[in-house]
Amino acid sequence: MTLEQPLGSVVQGSLSQGLEVRLHPDVFVEDMRVGKFLVVQGMRSRFFCMLTDVSLGTGSPRILANPPDPNSFLQEVLAGTGTFGTINLTPMLMFTPGEGKGEERGVRGEGRGERSQGSGVRGQGLKPNSKLSSYSAQTSADIELLPVKTIPGHFSQVYDASERDFRAVFGWEDDPGRRNFAIGQPIDMAVPVCLDLDRFVERSNGVFGKSGTGKSFLTRLLLSGIIRKQAAVNLIFDMHSEYGWEAAREGKQFSTVKGLRQLFPGQVQIYTLDPDSTKRRGVRDAQELYISYDQIDVEDLMLVRGELNLSEASLENAIILRNEFGKAWITRLLAMSNGEIQEFCETKMGSKSSIMALQRKLNRLDELKYIRQTCPHNYVGQILESIEAGKHVVVEFGSQSNLLSYMLATNVIARRIHHAYVRKAEQFLQTKKVSDRPRQLVITIEEAHRFLDPSTVGQTIFGTIAREMRKYFVTLLVVDQRPSGIDNEVMSQIGTRITALLNDEKDIDAIFTGVSGAQSLRSVLAKLDSKQQALILGHAIPMPVVVKTRPYDETFYAEISEPAWEELPAAVVFKAAEAAKADLGV
Repeated sequence: MTLEQPLGSVVQGSLSQGLEVRLHPDVFVEDMRVGKFLVVQGMRSRFFCMLTDVSLGTGSPRILANPPDPNSFLQEVLAGTGTFGTINLTPMLMFTPGEGKGEERGVRGEGRGERSQGSGVRGQGLKPNSKLSSYSAQTSADIELLPVKTIPGHFSQVYDASERDFRAVFGWEDDPGRRNFAIGQPIDMAVPVCLDLDRFVERSNGVFGKSGTGKSFLTRLLLSGIIRKQAAVNLIFDMHSEYGWEAAREGKQFSTVKGLRQLFPGQVQIYTLDPDSTKRRGVRDAQELYISYDQIDVEDLMLVRGELNLSEASLENAIILRNEFGKAWITRLLAMSNGEIQEFCETKMGSKSSIMALQRKLNRLDELKYIRQTCPHNYVGQILESIEAGKHVVVEFGSQSNLLSYMLATNVIARRIHHAYVRKAEQFLQTKKVSDRPRQLVITIEEAHRFLDPSTVGQTIFGTIAREMRKYFVTLLVVDQRPSGIDNEVMSQIGTRITALLNDEKDIDAIFTGVSGAQSLRSVLAKLDSKQQALILGHAIPMPVVVKTRPYDETFYAEISEPAWEELPAAVVFKAAEAAKADLGV
């Protein structure tokens, strides 16, 4: 097997603490960056590792007591011998030819035979490594990567990861039978790092990072990949109107980037809670969306109790009103006079002061542009029909992006859609028909800690979705700058975590909830650049990796967007035309 020039040798380490590597004299310690992907060539296995720390070492403390003059001949003499660089590696995966494929016993037997010959075999250099030559001849689908349960021996050589290594671990976008999507590149190579989108959408996921680190751009990348690869259908609650038509690009000079509707005009539908704002921004073909009072339940008010300043007593009396008047309880309450409230409290054992306070505070809902007394049209049902038809839905809030407006509408819509999905999933479990299987749905929410904090997670539909995971074919994509505000139980269910720079210790601790080897990864996260870098770990990727995220620019548009009609095969165009005729009843 042909290998590049080694970077260093393993000098000590353990399975729990990782490996310590002494760099060779010709290797500059400044070229070693935290988060770098390296490989260690053992006697029988190849170990894929992440660089987690860099340090300086000396052969004698006397050198530090009397350091040489800068740029002196003595400094050059000491380099690599008296002074040297060391790096710490955390093994993440290993590849051993034959293991797991029925050949393990033969390989191990060959190893024992060579070892019995004593130091003569070891003196022959890389002869045992010849068993790894099959690695270069296999495709990424053939290579079986295993969890690390051992470590390489003393003086095993460390190498830069090659393109072949990246393909073996992270796959390629053109891998057959897999929906891989290139999320970015490693920090020191021009090769893609791919997410397995099938594994990504089957669990809830998170995009985290402090303000200004590019969370929205990361989320837009992921959503574009899901749409392009048809891995799932998306429902996006777009708080700041950044995902639908276009968004402002950060920088000194103002410019915009395309939204999902521009990239996929035939697959994305925009609904707006503020039609006037949407028209002013030049968004075309957006459909209006309204919510009526009879669609708001007490559980929705529990979520926004802080924004409405509702007391526990007011919520308890809201339950009494709902039990009495049913879905129309808010409309009836807002129309009640003081005398009617007094009479109601005398017969139903309610509290007049609490009900009057509830009435006064619910009047704030009239300020929301999308709230109606009654809605003759079922707008939420229309969204569900779009999802069932395979359309990706973006719900824009426009000027209605305050927390009260966002949290109320998001919870009301998601709760109804989730209930519909539960019914469909139960029907599918009964019939076992492929035609009855619901489309996998990914719901994207921003300011996720507002919905999933420990005090309210039990009252929101999003807490239910996060805990149920893929049971009912609905998962979450949460976008947040304060992961420490999310309930620990919910964070433990987050399958894949894509994290930009975080500074707060509590937020960093939250990211690694339920993650083994978190201590070594903390240093990696703390050293990320503030822009266009992220640490990815979890279910959709074989091992943690730091990536320079894919640029969201004209090149990306050309690679990801829908092909023009003239570029499609005639059969595809004909099929689409027939479907359009059927929709129009022609």
